[in-house]
Amino acid sequence: MRFRIFKVTDAKDYIITSLLLVFALAIMFQRHSGGIRTLRQVSIATLSLVEEPLSNIRIYRQALNTNDYLQEQNILLQDELSRLRTLEQENRELRAMLAFRDSSVIRLHPSRIVAKDLNGQNNFVTIDAGTNDSLIVGMPLITSNGLVGRIVLTSRNYSQVMPFYNSLFRVSARVQDNQALGIVSWSGEPYSELIMNYVPRTIPVDSGDVIETSGYGNEFPSGIPIGTVLRTEDEAGKETQIIYLQPYVNLAEITKGFVVKFRPDTGLVNLKEDYEALFE
Repeated sequence: MRFRIFKVTDAKDYIITSLLLVFALAIMFQRHSGGIRTLRQVSIATLSLVEEPLSNIRIYRQALNTNDYLQEQNILLQDELSRLRTLEQENRELRAMLAFRDSSVIRLHPSRIVAKDLNGQNNFVTIDAGTNDSLIVGMPLITSNGLVGRIVLTSRNYSQVMPFYNSLFRVSARVQDNQALGIVSWSGEPYSELIMNYVPRTIPVDSGDVIETSGYGNEFPSGIPIGTVLRTEDEAGKETQIIYLQPYVNLAEITKGFVVKFRPDTGLVNLKEDYEALFE
């Protein structure tokens, strides 16, 4: 391969050619300044057309990111609001329970509900107190509003409670105003009513009357509120009426309660056993 040797005489030619080219371009730009201006305007318009969609894409992406951020913040705020509402509810319950405990003359043991099944006929509630807390089968569970049920099983640290929404639940009750006696139970549905049977038709019972435990049967202390009368119906073919009542306690909402440390009077228990033995 042969390399061409640069000569000083050739540089003169290059310089002259370059100056002539610059001079020619200057003359061309000066003579066609209008066209160049038009070309510049067209270029700006074209760039604007291209830039506008790109700008919209950037804005759209920013909006998506902002939307994701706001959704995340909304979820966090909803969670915070839910926790505050739960704390507020627990605070109200605790204040009511403290006030109830301070005003009550019966012995109470506070307990927390750790499980409950309210979806069938044999519903139950489990509390975090058991034989280690001197609880025994038969003791009632109540809230500051009224009766919940009674303990049917115990372990060292837990107890299972049969609530009033259980097909086997029965409690001797009375109408507070006139002391009319009956038995309160649950028909199996709906989850908003209890029924009271064996009240004679001749005894007037009105909606709004209070139904409470009678203390008869030696299973519950007397005077525990159960519910308020919704309506009455005469029982077909009988001289009694059916009283429908709304429980004071909403089982779906309760999270805490008190176990009444009630023990049946052994004298009454023995007397009942002796009486039943007379007919064996």
